[in-house]
Amino acid sequence: QVQLVESGGGLVQAGGSLRLSCAASGSAFRFNTMGWYRQAPGQQRELVAAITSGGITNYADSVKGRFTISRANAKNTVYLQMNSLKPEDTAVYYCATIPRKTPWGQGTQVTVSS
Repeated sequence: QVQLVESGGGLVQAGGSLRLSCAASGSAFRFNTMGWYRQAPGQQRELVAAITSGGITNYADSVKGRFTISRANAKNTVYLQMNSLKPEDTAVYYCATIPRKTPWGQGTQVTVSS
């Protein structure tokens, strides 16, 4: 069973960048499609980016062209590079397998100030 720990969040001004990391345990990591989700206060959790085991990526329209998802199978890690951040990107960010096979982790808070 894959277990996931998110890190890399923080406070950044609009237009800035952050890189989130998701460290996975378990030898099956490389076979899983992975996704980054986010949940803003009072809103539903949404999928913002996904990457298959073969490296095919997909993005929500709201982040397309600004966010990049990648993975390093040798390090059991998936990343989310976030550029040109906007205040509306403020949320707790979570990673998960797709389909989700484990409980949600603690996530990492991203706050973008205007």
